[in-house]
Amino acid sequence: MTSRPTVAVIGAGFSGLLTALHLLADPDGPQVRLIERAGAFARGAAYATGNPRHILNVRVANMSAFPADPQHFQHWLDRRPGWQARAGFVTRGCYGDYLQDMLWRCAESPAAAGRLLLEADEVTHLRREGAGWRLTMAMGREFSVDAVVLALGVMSPAPPTGASAALGQSPLYIADPWRAADAVPEGVGPVLLLGSGLTMIDVALSLEDTGRRMVALSRRGLLPLSHAEDEITPLTGRYAGSPAQVLQQARRRRDGTEWRDVIDGLRPHVSGLWRQWDLAERRQFLRHLRPWWEAGRHRMAPSIARRINQMIARGQLTIQAGRTVAVDPGFRQVHVTWRPKGEKATRTRAFDALVNCTGPGADLQLSGSPLVQSLLAQGIIRPDPNHVGIDVDPEARVLDLTDAPLDSLRVVGALSRAARWEITSVPDIRVQAAATAFSLITALRETAPRDAGGDPDFSPSPANARLH
Repeated sequence: MTSRPTVAVIGAGFSGLLTALHLLADPDGPQVRLIERAGAFARGAAYATGNPRHILNVRVANMSAFPADPQHFQHWLDRRPGWQARAGFVTRGCYGDYLQDMLWRCAESPAAAGRLLLEADEVTHLRREGAGWRLTMAMGREFSVDAVVLALGVMSPAPPTGASAALGQSPLYIADPWRAADAVPEGVGPVLLLGSGLTMIDVALSLEDTGRRMVALSRRGLLPLSHAEDEITPLTGRYAGSPAQVLQQARRRRDGTEWRDVIDGLRPHVSGLWRQWDLAERRQFLRHLRPWWEAGRHRMAPSIARRINQMIARGQLTIQAGRTVAVDPGFRQVHVTWRPKGEKATRTRAFDALVNCTGPGADLQLSGSPLVQSLLAQGIIRPDPNHVGIDVDPEARVLDLTDAPLDSLRVVGALSRAARWEITSVPDIRVQAAATAFSLITALRETAPRDAGGDPDFSPSPANARLH
């Protein structure tokens, strides 16, 4: 009998962790090398925060890591009275504990014995090696695997429009919003938060106790809307046609109905609609409807919405609609010129710091990841036509330069947006992770050597999270 195949999962945030768990859930599945450059496995940037004001934007009832066991997270909470849900929501840090607990339970389980290897290092280079892949690590080690799953999380946001060359080197520019609480310099002057989505909300809450005044600037000045105080019932229905036609259908259903019911009823159809739309229709959605959809789709917990509204009412947080024209860092302040929406004249103001809260970047060429740049240079990956991520097929297989899918190279999480659009939150990623693991095990089985009896070394069964 030959040895099991090996799968490298690069990235140990939510998407990488869940893919690894599903690969390990099959007792006849592959060995898994779970690689995390940050060293802290299973949390990722979103769930590493210890700030109690950082609340999940999805209720506990829909945050199970396993679609086949919707009460899994709730049952985990029930066994830990120290973590209590408030109005159905818990902190991001609590969810990070949940994910880490699953990883450690998996690592200690008999099914994963000898099959799970945790690598605290960064993959800097990946190249083809026969039917498999050769990985080079930042510490200089190299090893070979049969397949790779890219679970790289989200890319850093793009620099502001009009930014001078010196901005990236200035300590007054904070490109990583998760560092804002520690990176904003001491002082009493205003801080500019570029963007007005959920990332901005977390940063504003992190800086609330400093007493600083903050300005949130985004093109449309749209804040995320709030969840209802109580759980709602999605309004089901069929949707078809172009983005404009889908919008009309949603508006008709909205007549006399709670808008959240309509949004939540439409959400399960979005990935299917995205796949049906041609390139022009996808661009129409991205250009005209995306901001409005995301404001209603990615909502704040009611308690957070109340807090943000209080900050706005007392003048600590101001929302501006417009776009930057010039951004120049000085010695003590950043000078920002922007054009308010609907106006020709510009305004200029000095800020003690600028925090980039515009959300995940989409241009692979701007990625600071050595691995992404290596894969681009080799022509192994390419941007999708809409530049929202890596070009992949519906099974999250990377498409090569001939449009052929690579069975042994998969993408999970935000960088696979090109295939389905809705793939940035737990309810969507957990389904993708399970499907990717099963598909990958099936593909490995079909290419696995056979023993003298003609049976493959391992056989796939649907990933059913037996390790949790």
